[in-house]
Amino acid sequence: MSRRPASASRSAKASTAQANGHGIPDATVARLPVYLRALNTLAEQDVATVSSEELAAATGVNSAKLRKDLSHLGSYGTRGVGYDVEYLVYQVSRELGLTQDWPVLIVGAGNLGRALANYGGFASRGFRIAALLDCDPRVVGTVIAHHKVRSDAEIEQVIERFHVSIGVIATPAAAAQNVCDRLVAAGVTSILNFAPLVLNVPSGVDVRKVDLSIELQILAFHAQRRAVAPDGRDQDSDAAGQRRDAAAGRGLGLAAAADGFPPGDLPAHGLPRDGLPAVGFSVGPDVRQAPEASEVNYRTGAQAVGT
Repeated sequence: MSRRPASASRSAKASTAQANGHGIPDATVARLPVYLRALNTLAEQDVATVSSEELAAATGVNSAKLRKDLSHLGSYGTRGVGYDVEYLVYQVSRELGLTQDWPVLIVGAGNLGRALANYGGFASRGFRIAALLDCDPRVVGTVIAHHKVRSDAEIEQVIERFHVSIGVIATPAAAAQNVCDRLVAAGVTSILNFAPLVLNVPSGVDVRKVDLSIELQILAFHAQRRAVAPDGRDQDSDAAGQRRDAAAGRGLGLAAAADGFPPGDLPAHGLPRDGLPAVGFSVGPDVRQAPEASEVNYRTGAQAVGT
């Protein structure tokens, strides 16, 4: 049996672990926060040690993969005993950079930005909300989560003053790229993007995208598959057809009655007027009025959040 040259083996190994400065595969890095969450739960329950099988079960990975991931941190556990929970929490936290303080800037003080600013879990995990910015003069100057909302025109000054390490974009898609460009130009190289847009960034800038609508659509896909009857018929379609037939018999609009809404309450876009409110970048008296803010000519181009 032929053997590959050692240089080829090293090259293949290097290609599987994308460069992140520490030689740890990006897939492993993505799983470390999941391990840390489970470990913190164990620590809160005063659990001193945990086996790889128990930790794997708590995190939804197989034990072999977990042991390999943790070996990148220099942690191999003790045979018959397992891993020391407290020390493993420290190891994972150190590798993720959570043993230091990370100032975070949130751009966008709509419903989403407010929720992020009020989330208490950031501080306990090493992230400190340094400032909250918005473009709406009605919002600038108000206080959210003990932070006085600043104008978006101050992005550069805020980043310099608070030594911001991470920028969070909670603006609409139309404003996101402009905000991103300003963050990057001011020296921010780590961005968490909630806007429904793929950002263009230069090499060396890390972007993590969170799109709740995509996640819901994936869940809807699986829910739809589970709704198919054993004989291959779609139960939801059958039920909808029965409602349409019944609606026709009563002389109601088919589409409206099939979904359970009187014809007068079904707007052109197919959702009830009193349905779920949209998340707004600008905070006004009625969140449902947020899309009107898109007509305002902001310096950053920020409009109503579509996320």
